[in-house]
Amino acid sequence: MSIELQSELQEAVERRRNFAIISHPDAGKTTLTEKLLLYGGAIHEAGAVKARRAQRHATSDWMAMEQQRGISITSTVLQFEYQQCQINLLDTPGHQDFSEDTYRTLAAADNAVMLIDAAKGLEPQTRKLFEVCRMRSLPIFTFVNKLDRPGRSPIELMDEIEQELGMQTYAVNYPIGMGDQFKGVFDRRSRKIHLFERSKHGSREAVDTVIDLGDPNIEDLLEKDLYYQFKDELELVEEIGSEFDLEAIHKGQMTPLFFGSAMTNFGVELFLNSFLDYALKPGGHTSTKGEIEPTYPEFSGFVFKLQANMDPKHRDRVAFVRVCSGKFEKDMVVSHARTGKTVRLSRPQKLFAQDREVIEEAYPGDVIGLNNPGVFAIGDTIYNGQKLEYEGIPCFSPELFAYLRNPNPSKFKQFRKGVSELREEGAVQIMYSADEAKRDPILAAVGQLQMEVVQFRLQNEYGVETTVEYLPYTVARWVEGGWEALEKVGRIFNTVTVKDSWQRPVLLFRNEWNCQQLQGDHPELKLSAIAPVVSGQQPVEI
Repeated sequence: MSIELQSELQEAVERRRNFAIISHPDAGKTTLTEKLLLYGGAIHEAGAVKARRAQRHATSDWMAMEQQRGISITSTVLQFEYQQCQINLLDTPGHQDFSEDTYRTLAAADNAVMLIDAAKGLEPQTRKLFEVCRMRSLPIFTFVNKLDRPGRSPIELMDEIEQELGMQTYAVNYPIGMGDQFKGVFDRRSRKIHLFERSKHGSREAVDTVIDLGDPNIEDLLEKDLYYQFKDELELVEEIGSEFDLEAIHKGQMTPLFFGSAMTNFGVELFLNSFLDYALKPGGHTSTKGEIEPTYPEFSGFVFKLQANMDPKHRDRVAFVRVCSGKFEKDMVVSHARTGKTVRLSRPQKLFAQDREVIEEAYPGDVIGLNNPGVFAIGDTIYNGQKLEYEGIPCFSPELFAYLRNPNPSKFKQFRKGVSELREEGAVQIMYSADEAKRDPILAAVGQLQMEVVQFRLQNEYGVETTVEYLPYTVARWVEGGWEALEKVGRIFNTVTVKDSWQRPVLLFRNEWNCQQLQGDHPELKLSAIAPVVSGQQPVEI
């Protein structure tokens, strides 16, 4: 590798920060995303999530159904520059029915921001997503939101995180008051108090007054009781709280805490500034060639998400690629690890929700969009130089199953295309009956809303009305060893056998008890709740 390229790669990696935001629904995730974009200068006015019709929709929620319901149902990538850093923000759905999209997005993230509601603390979906972050040892930054509303005390919230998640906390800033008495935050890094003007400035940057902790004018600006309550709590946190440990943060063992209000912008800029200093820069990824560092001279990356019809006028299909190593350049020819073919990457795009622009180059930590005429699948590796393949992204066990039917035979082509493209992007898993006489695909989803989204998109994007017939199963297990292993067992009860898009056997059970009963009766039959990662073959179209 030339000294010039090595220096260029090193400098690019130093400038990049990449993170995903995770939260329970209604914690304010899309609002926080908007405000980070506002401070990054990527947008000039933030849109409200629960927008009135007269207001524009949130930038990250670009899909028609998201705008109708005021929720995020698909991950988006938002790239912007802030303080000479290139930030790749991966916005994920908060709703549990779309958690698999979040799992895939976390595979492309170097850091995670965990957003929690000050009144509710840790919620079930937050815990579930935290476990995914822990599996990947991601650094987790916690933003405690909605301080402008009544909520639980900061010390109680810190204790809950330590007790329930088993990680240390360090309050980088500490709030002064809460609800109607919320006056601002104390930044422990600079030892200064940031007092915010309470006005309707949620769509623009907050205006604040910065003052030293010991400034004699503080008592004129704050109520005396509130000021002394804050000082007592701060003294307690600084005496018995954990010491700041950047290494523990990078290992996912300590979470830096930030308090604020995304809706009114309190604390958002302070969080962003600290995040740039503390976050992990793009790191190495495990491959068949061992650990590949971002400064490895040859380009490589993996597909973590596919999205159909981001531009409905052109019926496009976009593959989201996380750049892992080397320098990406427009029109470069790369090898496709799964198929062994070469692919020219002629129209790479910088992504900003639904908006895109053609880019000339990208570096490790960046996410690029590639036109996908059926070439890419989730988990695919593309590379230059010696062959390598990154770890695949598995499918998780669905909990809801239904036959998807097209009552209009004249729409068969559109139906088949829509089902195929939505399966490709991971909107839902598709299975088929092992009985050849039953040709209708089976939708396999984590939750009800996923089913509704598939039907909505088939009608909205492909012009196909569909009906669903729900099946009485809640548990799916892949058979390790495939059809041969299943045939050795012989006849089995309290289950139905279907096949996934790769024609592998999957057993569906009515409940967990039936699944455990079968495993007790046939201990030699190995079952998995996670679909094996497939390499070197395309799914079968049925």
